[in-house]
Amino acid sequence: MEWLNTKGPLELKDLKGKFVLLDFWTYCCINCMHILPELKKLEQEYGNQLVVIGVHSAKFDNEKDAANIGEAILRYEIEHPVVNDDQLKIWTTYFVSSWPTMYLIDPEGNVVYLRRGEFQAEEIQQVLNAAIPYYRQNGTLNEKPIEFDLLAYSQEPTQLRFPGKILADEASNRLFIADSNHNRIVITNLEGELQDVIGTGEIGSADGDYASAQFDHPQGMALVQDTLYVADTENHLLRKIDLKNKKVATIAGLGRQGTSNETWPGMGANPTVDNLPPRYIGTPKTTAINSPWALWPHEDSLYIAMAGPHQIWKMKLDESEIGPYAGNGQEDIVDGPLLPSIPYQQGFSSFAQPSGLTSDGKTLFVADSEGSSIREVPFNPRASVKTLVGTSKLSSARLFTFGDVDGTARRAKLQHPLGVCYVDGVIYTADTYNNKIKAIDAKTGAVKTIAGTGKPGTADDPAQFDEPAGLTHAGGKLYIADTNNHLIRVLDLETKQVSTLEIKGLKPLPVKNRPQAVAGGNAQ
Repeated sequence: MEWLNTKGPLELKDLKGKFVLLDFWTYCCINCMHILPELKKLEQEYGNQLVVIGVHSAKFDNEKDAANIGEAILRYEIEHPVVNDDQLKIWTTYFVSSWPTMYLIDPEGNVVYLRRGEFQAEEIQQVLNAAIPYYRQNGTLNEKPIEFDLLAYSQEPTQLRFPGKILADEASNRLFIADSNHNRIVITNLEGELQDVIGTGEIGSADGDYASAQFDHPQGMALVQDTLYVADTENHLLRKIDLKNKKVATIAGLGRQGTSNETWPGMGANPTVDNLPPRYIGTPKTTAINSPWALWPHEDSLYIAMAGPHQIWKMKLDESEIGPYAGNGQEDIVDGPLLPSIPYQQGFSSFAQPSGLTSDGKTLFVADSEGSSIREVPFNPRASVKTLVGTSKLSSARLFTFGDVDGTARRAKLQHPLGVCYVDGVIYTADTYNNKIKAIDAKTGAVKTIAGTGKPGTADDPAQFDEPAGLTHAGGKLYIADTNNHLIRVLDLETKQVSTLEIKGLKPLPVKNRPQAVAGGNAQ
């Protein structure tokens, strides 16, 4: 099998004397993303006793490719070996049935612990703290450190690093770029000339001026007059940036991932009043949120693609309340009324990792990535969620039906789209895992590829992309966050010509350096 983040293949016998944690994951999965920080905590605390092995068992076809897995390793800043289990051989051997799943193997080679789903580092710490003295006393614990040859050590500095979302404002001639892996927001004009950089580049959550503020892998943005709202995704926060006074402030979230019990804030109104959906609301600064991914302003509210709990949330712009707007919290592609009266109740709308938002002023269009679908969410709270393109009408496998097919809404298939942008009756879509930009008729759902060969690359003619994730529009052009290429691309909607935006004045940030050799360590 193909191994990444290490010099060569590993076998369990190579790791005799170590605790080995097998993390079965796939890089599209939000639940898998959530446990990566927990794994990092364990690796830092038990660096001499524990080795984590990522077993990448793909869901989507695009995720089977080792080069794409390598990009995901870099994007998520993974510091342990990963094996490409593209044929699900290890998955089958260990009887795995869902992502993520974790097995802990002891220094003698015995499986001693199993955990399905998300978990906190403290849970595994308790197991290790209880077990380490036993194996240490028996002399079977190898506590010599191991250094792995990480992909990060071979990277070249780039101006942008895995840009996720992008927002153009034609009126002010500004382009806002979520420079996600540089943990900052970059502002240029529409021609690419640098205007400002917001954030130190270091992971953190500090508020303050542009030079001292910090973010953690920000994604979606929304502009309301002179305020830029930011989905600070891995901080599980919403931030707002005063563009006049150049100040960053936190307006929602607790700085940690909201749990499933916190998906539903307190009931703020009787669900039967005026036949409106129930209102689960809390105060923004005291309500835990979970992986906000995209934002859209409408009237007096900010709509949020909350990828973690598979819902659309809504926050008043006066910051008085926040809570779910659509989605019963179950991961699925199901149409129906916006919200249930009882959390997770069947018969109501379901989403699957919503990751992109746009609107025609009447309807909110959602890139529902895990179901490879484009959804319609009404601003009218009495109306129901519908699917424009996707899998909602299937009786089964709604989250596992995908492809690269243009045509009518009934025939068309997408593969994990992350971005949408409405322009004059057309929803332009970043069909991320197909490496294409597609145009969807907002009324009929008919799909047509307008750029991208399907093969990853950086060519302008014929156009190639590598997992594009964000789209925005200004002056007859689409601006595209070409994530794995670390570039911003420009698609002229009239000529269909693609070019690469040159960002003038932005300095690359340093890359991760290879550490000095550890005495007694083994390079892998």
